[in-house]
Amino acid sequence: MVNQNQFNPGDFNHVRENKKIPKVIESEILQALSFYPELQNVPIDFVFKQNIKKSVMQAQPRIETMFSGKQNRGYQINISALFKLTNTAIPIHQIPTDILIGWIGHELGHIMDYHNRNIFGMIRFGFGYLFSTKYIQQAEKVADTFAVTHGLGSYIIQTKNFILNHADLPEKYKQKIARLYLSPDDIVEQVRLLEAQRAAL
Repeated sequence: MVNQNQFNPGDFNHVRENKKIPKVIESEILQALSFYPELQNVPIDFVFKQNIKKSVMQAQPRIETMFSGKQNRGYQINISALFKLTNTAIPIHQIPTDILIGWIGHELGHIMDYHNRNIFGMIRFGFGYLFSTKYIQQAEKVADTFAVTHGLGSYIIQTKNFILNHADLPEKYKQKIARLYLSPDDIVEQVRLLEAQRAAL
């Protein structure tokens, strides 16, 4: 993990190509991107939104690039400007650094998944995500798995624990996360298996 006090944006110039990044969470985005060298030349816009329905962050392809070939496809990660609690809300950049890195790292896992699909695969994904709970669970598992295999396991665990154990988050939101996403224990097991595989090489 990178100490926030030691963060130097210049160390991450190689990952900011073709990216639009809000200054206020620049360090967290650049650190998350640094785990995904495959996305270095992929256009990604990180965009603050006032309201993202039922979500804090949301990765999606940019519609205008969908039919121009996978190599020219661009993406957008919508980020809620406010982190909404039961009775109040705080600016998203006030969430702890490692939690934000894990959250962004998960969304970048979705982009890895999208970027491996052709246009027909993307259309199937869209319909599946809209109409099938099992499809959503599988898509979220894939995103988490990309994040873990790229070295973000500890961040993902912290993010999930932060959500599930946060006293001031709406219970309905926590139940949704528990129902649709891998649990912290699942991620711990993924990390353990990955480390065992690498040790055996």
